[in-house]
Amino acid sequence: MKKIVAYASLIACTLVVPAKSFADGEVNLYSARKEKLIKPLLDTFTKESGIKVNLVTAKAGPLLKRLQTEGVNSPADLFITTDAGRLHKANEAGVLQSVKSEALNTAIPAEYRDPAGVWYGLSLRARPIFYVKSKVKPEELSSYEDLADEKWKNRICIRGSSNIYNQSLVASMIANNGAEKTQAWANKFVKNLARKPKGGDRDQIKAAAAGECDIAIANTYYYGAMIHGKDEKQKKAADAVAIFWPNQADRGTHVNISGIAMTKASKNKANAQKLMEFLVTKESQNWYAQVNHEYPVVAAGEWSDTLKGWGEFKADSLNLSKLGELNKDASQLMDRAKWK
Repeated sequence: MKKIVAYASLIACTLVVPAKSFADGEVNLYSARKEKLIKPLLDTFTKESGIKVNLVTAKAGPLLKRLQTEGVNSPADLFITTDAGRLHKANEAGVLQSVKSEALNTAIPAEYRDPAGVWYGLSLRARPIFYVKSKVKPEELSSYEDLADEKWKNRICIRGSSNIYNQSLVASMIANNGAEKTQAWANKFVKNLARKPKGGDRDQIKAAAAGECDIAIANTYYYGAMIHGKDEKQKKAADAVAIFWPNQADRGTHVNISGIAMTKASKNKANAQKLMEFLVTKESQNWYAQVNHEYPVVAAGEWSDTLKGWGEFKADSLNLSKLGELNKDASQLMDRAKWK
Protein backbone atom coordinates (compact mmCIF):
# COMPACT_ATOMS: atom_id res chain seq x y z
CA MET A 1 0.00 0.00 0.00
CA LYS A 2 2.82 2.40 0.83
CA LYS A 3 4.34 1.93 -2.62
CA ILE A 4 0.99 2.66 -4.26
CA VAL A 5 0.52 5.85 -2.28
CA ALA A 6 4.05 7.04 -3.04
CA TYR A 7 3.59 6.38 -6.75
CA ALA A 8 0.25 8.19 -6.74
CA SER A 9 1.87 11.17 -5.09
CA LEU A 10 4.60 11.16 -7.72
CA ILE A 11 2.03 11.21 -10.53
CA ALA A 12 0.07 13.98 -8.84
CA CYS A 13 3.06 16.27 -8.47
CA THR A 14 4.20 15.50 -12.03
CA LEU A 15 1.11 17.22 -13.36
CA VAL A 16 1.82 20.55 -11.69
CA VAL A 17 4.85 21.95 -13.54
CA PRO A 18 5.13 21.48 -17.32
CA ALA A 19 8.35 19.85 -18.48
CA LYS A 20 9.38 23.03 -20.33
CA SER A 21 8.59 25.54 -17.63
CA PHE A 22 11.81 27.52 -18.08
CA ALA A 23 11.55 31.31 -18.24
CA ASP A 24 13.66 34.34 -17.37
CA GLY A 25 11.14 35.62 -14.86
CA GLU A 26 10.40 32.31 -13.17
CA VAL A 27 11.88 29.74 -10.82
CA ASN A 28 10.65 26.18 -10.21
CA LEU A 29 10.66 24.76 -6.70
CA TYR A 30 10.11 21.18 -5.56
CA SER A 31 9.22 21.26 -1.87
CA ALA A 32 8.76 18.42 0.61
CA ARG A 33 7.26 20.98 2.95
CA LYS A 34 3.52 21.51 2.81
CA GLU A 35 2.30 24.46 0.75
CA LYS A 36 1.00 26.40 3.74
CA LEU A 37 4.44 26.24 5.35
CA ILE A 38 6.24 27.90 2.44
CA LYS A 39 3.86 29.57 -0.07
CA PRO A 40 3.27 32.83 1.87
CA LEU A 41 7.02 33.46 1.75
CA LEU A 42 7.13 32.64 -1.95
CA ASP A 43 4.30 35.09 -2.62
CA THR A 44 6.24 37.81 -0.82
CA PHE A 45 9.34 36.98 -2.87
CA THR A 46 7.35 37.28 -6.10
CA LYS A 47 5.88 40.59 -5.01
CA GLU A 48 9.30 42.03 -4.16
CA SER A 49 11.32 40.55 -7.04
CA GLY A 50 8.83 40.10 -9.84
CA ILE A 51 9.99 36.50 -10.19
CA LYS A 52 7.19 33.93 -10.37
CA VAL A 53 7.64 30.78 -8.30
CA ASN A 54 6.15 27.56 -9.67
CA LEU A 55 5.68 25.30 -6.66
CA VAL A 56 5.40 21.51 -6.55
CA THR A 57 4.79 19.89 -3.17
CA ALA A 58 4.93 16.20 -2.31
CA LYS A 59 6.58 13.91 0.22
CA ALA A 60 10.36 13.84 0.30
CA GLY A 61 10.81 10.35 -1.15
CA PRO A 62 8.62 10.80 -4.25
CA LEU A 63 10.14 14.22 -4.95
CA LEU A 64 13.67 12.87 -4.87
CA LYS A 65 12.63 9.94 -7.06
CA ARG A 66 11.11 12.39 -9.52
CA LEU A 67 14.32 14.42 -9.67
CA GLN A 68 16.27 11.26 -10.36
CA THR A 69 13.83 10.09 -13.04
CA GLU A 70 13.73 13.46 -14.81
CA GLY A 71 17.50 13.84 -14.75
CA VAL A 72 18.85 16.72 -16.86
CA ASN A 73 15.34 17.35 -18.21
CA SER A 74 13.91 18.21 -14.80
CA PRO A 75 12.18 21.60 -14.65
CA ALA A 76 13.13 21.93 -10.98
CA ASP A 77 15.59 24.65 -10.01
CA LEU A 78 15.40 24.17 -6.25
CA PHE A 79 14.67 21.37 -3.81
CA ILE A 80 13.47 21.93 -0.23
CA THR A 81 13.24 19.12 2.28
CA THR A 82 13.53 18.48 6.01
CA ASP A 83 16.52 16.91 7.73
CA ALA A 84 20.17 17.16 6.72
CA GLY A 85 20.14 13.39 6.22
CA ARG A 86 17.67 13.71 3.34
CA LEU A 87 19.69 16.50 1.75
CA HIS A 88 22.76 14.29 1.93
CA LYS A 89 20.85 11.47 0.21
CA ALA A 90 19.77 13.85 -2.56
CA ASN A 91 23.37 14.92 -3.07
CA GLU A 92 24.50 11.29 -3.19
CA ALA A 93 21.83 10.68 -5.84
CA GLY A 94 23.59 13.23 -8.04
CA VAL A 95 20.67 15.64 -8.46
CA LEU A 96 22.13 18.70 -6.69
CA GLN A 97 24.87 21.23 -7.38
CA SER A 98 26.88 23.56 -5.19
CA VAL A 99 26.14 27.26 -4.89
CA LYS A 100 28.65 29.98 -4.16
CA SER A 101 26.92 32.78 -2.29
CA GLU A 102 28.51 35.25 0.06
CA ALA A 103 25.05 36.18 1.35
CA LEU A 104 24.24 32.58 2.30
CA ASN A 105 27.66 31.88 3.79
CA THR A 106 27.54 35.07 5.84
CA ALA A 107 23.98 34.59 7.11
CA ILE A 108 24.03 30.86 7.90
CA PRO A 109 26.38 29.44 10.56
CA ALA A 110 28.84 26.88 9.16
CA GLU A 111 27.28 24.00 11.12
CA TYR A 112 23.94 24.53 9.38
CA ARG A 113 25.18 24.35 5.77
CA ASP A 114 27.07 21.89 3.63
CA PRO A 115 30.84 22.56 3.65
CA ALA A 116 30.87 22.42 -0.16
CA GLY A 117 27.83 24.69 -0.55
CA VAL A 118 25.52 21.96 -1.84
CA TRP A 119 22.72 22.65 0.66
CA TYR A 120 21.83 25.38 3.15
CA GLY A 121 19.67 25.37 6.27
CA LEU A 122 16.51 27.48 6.21
CA SER A 123 15.09 26.82 9.66
CA LEU A 124 16.13 25.01 12.79
CA ARG A 125 14.24 22.46 14.87
CA ALA A 126 15.36 20.74 18.04
CA ARG A 127 14.59 17.15 19.13
CA PRO A 128 14.41 17.33 22.92
CA ILE A 129 12.77 15.22 25.61
CA PHE A 130 9.12 15.81 26.50
CA TYR A 131 8.08 14.70 29.96
CA VAL A 132 4.65 14.27 31.56
CA LYS A 133 4.53 17.01 34.18
CA SER A 134 2.49 14.95 36.64
CA LYS A 135 4.84 11.95 36.51
CA VAL A 136 8.39 13.21 35.94
CA LYS A 137 10.40 15.91 37.65
CA PRO A 138 12.82 17.76 35.35
CA GLU A 139 15.69 17.13 37.79
CA GLU A 140 15.31 13.40 37.03
CA LEU A 141 16.41 14.06 33.45
CA SER A 142 19.84 14.94 32.12
CA SER A 143 20.85 13.59 28.68
CA TYR A 144 19.94 11.32 25.79
CA GLU A 145 22.52 8.90 27.13
CA ASP A 146 20.75 8.72 30.49
CA LEU A 147 17.62 7.36 28.79
CA ALA A 148 19.37 3.99 28.67
CA ASP A 149 19.24 3.80 32.47
CA GLU A 150 16.96 1.11 33.95
CA LYS A 151 14.94 3.75 35.79
CA TRP A 152 13.28 4.54 32.44
CA LYS A 153 12.23 0.96 31.70
CA ASN A 154 8.79 0.87 30.02
CA ARG A 155 8.57 4.66 30.22
CA ILE A 156 9.74 5.97 26.81
CA CYS A 157 7.83 6.65 23.58
CA ILE A 158 9.66 7.31 20.30
CA ARG A 159 9.18 6.76 16.57
CA GLY A 160 10.60 3.81 14.69
CA SER A 161 14.13 3.31 13.41
CA SER A 162 13.08 3.97 9.80
CA ASN A 163 12.33 7.59 10.71
CA ILE A 164 15.02 9.97 9.40
CA TYR A 165 14.77 12.19 12.49
CA ASN A 166 15.72 9.29 14.74
CA GLN A 167 18.43 8.16 12.35
CA SER A 168 19.93 11.65 12.50
CA LEU A 169 19.73 11.71 16.30
CA VAL A 170 21.65 8.44 16.47
CA ALA A 171 24.09 9.67 13.83
CA SER A 172 24.81 12.70 16.01
CA MET A 173 25.52 10.40 18.94
CA ILE A 174 27.91 8.34 16.83
CA ALA A 175 29.71 11.54 15.81
CA ASN A 176 29.97 12.70 19.41
CA ASN A 177 30.43 9.44 21.34
CA GLY A 178 31.71 6.93 18.82
CA ALA A 179 29.99 3.87 17.34
CA GLU A 180 30.85 1.46 20.15
CA LYS A 181 29.40 3.58 22.94
CA THR A 182 26.35 4.46 20.87
CA GLN A 183 25.68 0.80 20.13
CA ALA A 184 25.85 -0.02 23.84
CA TRP A 185 23.45 2.87 24.50
CA ALA A 186 20.97 1.78 21.84
CA ASN A 187 20.96 -1.82 23.07
CA LYS A 188 19.81 -0.62 26.49
CA PHE A 189 17.62 2.22 25.26
CA VAL A 190 15.28 -0.02 23.24
CA LYS A 191 14.62 -2.10 26.34
CA ASN A 192 13.17 0.99 28.01
CA LEU A 193 10.50 1.63 25.38
CA ALA A 194 6.96 1.54 26.71
CA ARG A 195 5.54 0.22 23.44
CA LYS A 196 6.55 -0.85 19.95
CA PRO A 197 7.45 2.32 18.01
CA LYS A 198 4.60 3.59 15.87
CA GLY A 199 3.16 6.83 14.55
CA GLY A 200 4.68 10.27 14.14
CA ASP A 201 6.10 12.79 16.58
CA ARG A 202 2.69 14.08 17.65
CA ASP A 203 1.63 10.52 18.39
CA GLN A 204 4.50 10.14 20.86
CA ILE A 205 3.38 13.22 22.77
CA LYS A 206 -0.26 12.10 22.68
CA ALA A 207 0.74 8.66 23.96
CA ALA A 208 2.63 10.22 26.86
CA ALA A 209 -0.34 12.40 27.76
CA ALA A 210 -2.61 9.34 27.57
CA GLY A 211 -0.50 7.46 30.11
CA GLU A 212 1.22 5.02 27.75
CA CYS A 213 4.65 6.40 28.67
CA ASP A 214 6.18 9.07 30.87
CA ILE A 215 8.56 10.69 28.40
CA ALA A 216 8.68 11.10 24.61
CA ILE A 217 11.20 12.31 22.08
CA ALA A 218 9.90 14.61 19.36
CA ASN A 219 10.73 17.68 17.30
CA THR A 220 9.73 21.04 18.75
CA TYR A 221 8.00 22.04 15.52
CA TYR A 222 5.29 19.43 16.06
CA TYR A 223 4.80 20.50 19.65
CA GLY A 224 4.26 24.08 18.53
CA ALA A 225 1.76 22.93 15.91
CA MET A 226 -0.16 21.01 18.56
CA ILE A 227 -0.30 24.01 20.88
CA HIS A 228 -1.55 26.37 18.19
CA GLY A 229 -3.69 23.95 16.18
CA LYS A 230 -7.47 23.61 16.15
CA ASP A 231 -7.54 20.05 17.50
CA GLU A 232 -8.55 20.36 21.16
CA LYS A 233 -7.35 16.85 22.00
CA GLN A 234 -3.89 17.67 20.69
CA LYS A 235 -3.87 20.93 22.65
CA LYS A 236 -4.78 19.05 25.80
CA ALA A 237 -2.04 16.49 25.17
CA ALA A 238 0.53 19.23 24.60
CA ASP A 239 -0.49 20.89 27.84
CA ALA A 240 0.22 17.68 29.76
CA VAL A 241 3.90 17.70 28.86
CA ALA A 242 6.85 20.05 29.09
CA ILE A 243 10.20 20.32 27.30
CA PHE A 244 13.47 19.24 28.82
CA TRP A 245 16.63 20.27 26.97
CA PRO A 246 19.05 17.32 27.21
CA ASN A 247 22.86 17.44 27.30
CA GLN A 248 23.12 21.02 28.51
CA ALA A 249 26.17 20.08 30.59
CA ASP A 250 28.10 18.86 27.55
CA ARG A 251 27.53 18.98 23.77
CA GLY A 252 23.99 20.38 23.76
CA THR A 253 20.58 19.28 22.47
CA HIS A 254 20.38 17.63 19.05
CA VAL A 255 19.12 19.98 16.32
CA ASN A 256 18.35 19.60 12.63
CA ILE A 257 17.14 21.76 9.76
CA SER A 258 14.78 22.21 6.91
CA GLY A 259 17.07 23.04 4.00
CA ILE A 260 17.33 24.07 0.38
CA ALA A 261 19.56 23.11 -2.53
CA MET A 262 19.87 23.99 -6.21
CA THR A 263 19.21 21.11 -8.56
CA LYS A 264 21.85 20.00 -11.04
CA ALA A 265 19.26 20.46 -13.82
CA SER A 266 18.47 24.10 -12.92
CA LYS A 267 17.85 26.32 -15.95
CA ASN A 268 17.06 29.43 -13.89
CA LYS A 269 20.15 29.56 -11.68
CA ALA A 270 20.20 33.32 -11.06
CA ASN A 271 16.55 33.38 -9.99
CA ALA A 272 17.06 30.25 -7.89
CA GLN A 273 19.94 31.83 -6.00
CA LYS A 274 17.91 34.99 -5.42
CA LEU A 275 15.15 32.91 -3.82
CA MET A 276 17.65 31.01 -1.68
CA GLU A 277 19.09 34.26 -0.39
CA PHE A 278 15.63 35.75 0.18
CA LEU A 279 14.67 32.83 2.43
CA VAL A 280 17.45 33.64 4.90
CA THR A 281 16.67 37.35 5.23
CA LYS A 282 15.61 38.50 8.68
CA GLU A 283 12.00 38.98 7.54
CA SER A 284 11.74 35.45 6.14
CA GLN A 285 13.38 33.95 9.20
CA ASN A 286 11.02 35.80 11.52
CA TRP A 287 8.07 34.38 9.56
CA TYR A 288 9.37 30.85 10.03
CA ALA A 289 9.52 31.40 13.78
CA GLN A 290 6.08 32.99 14.06
CA VAL A 291 4.14 30.64 11.77
CA ASN A 292 6.07 27.36 11.70
CA HIS A 293 7.35 27.36 15.29
CA GLU A 294 10.88 26.73 14.04
CA TYR A 295 14.00 28.50 15.19
CA PRO A 296 15.64 31.00 12.84
CA VAL A 297 18.80 29.59 11.32
CA VAL A 298 20.40 33.05 11.16
CA ALA A 299 21.53 35.06 14.16
CA ALA A 300 19.46 38.09 13.15
CA GLY A 301 16.21 36.12 13.27
CA GLU A 302 13.83 36.76 16.14
CA TRP A 303 12.24 34.05 18.27
CA SER A 304 8.46 34.06 18.55
CA ASP A 305 6.80 34.29 21.96
CA THR A 306 6.13 30.55 21.75
CA LEU A 307 9.80 29.74 21.22
CA LYS A 308 10.83 32.16 23.96
CA GLY A 309 8.38 30.42 26.29
CA TRP A 310 10.23 27.15 25.87
CA GLY A 311 13.39 28.75 27.20
CA GLU A 312 16.88 29.18 25.83
CA PHE A 313 19.07 26.12 25.34
CA LYS A 314 22.51 25.07 24.20
CA ALA A 315 22.40 23.35 20.81
CA ASP A 316 24.83 20.75 19.56
CA SER A 317 27.34 22.55 17.29
CA LEU A 318 28.07 19.44 15.19
CA ASN A 319 28.18 20.22 11.47
CA LEU A 320 24.95 18.69 10.21
CA SER A 321 26.66 17.22 7.17
CA LYS A 322 27.81 14.50 9.58
CA LEU A 323 24.22 13.35 9.99
CA GLY A 324 24.08 12.37 6.33
CA GLU A 325 27.56 10.90 6.25
CA LEU A 326 26.76 8.67 9.24
CA ASN A 327 23.18 7.82 8.27
CA LYS A 328 23.98 4.31 7.03
CA ASP A 329 26.02 3.57 10.16
CA ALA A 330 23.17 4.84 12.34
CA SER A 331 20.56 2.72 10.54
CA GLN A 332 22.66 -0.43 10.84
CA LEU A 333 23.36 0.27 14.49
CA MET A 334 19.65 0.68 15.21
CA ASP A 335 18.91 -2.59 13.41
CA ARG A 336 21.47 -4.42 15.53
CA ALA A 337 19.81 -3.00 18.63
CA LYS A 338 16.47 -4.38 17.35
CA TRP A 339 14.98 -0.88 17.26
CA LYS A 340 11.86 -1.62 15.24
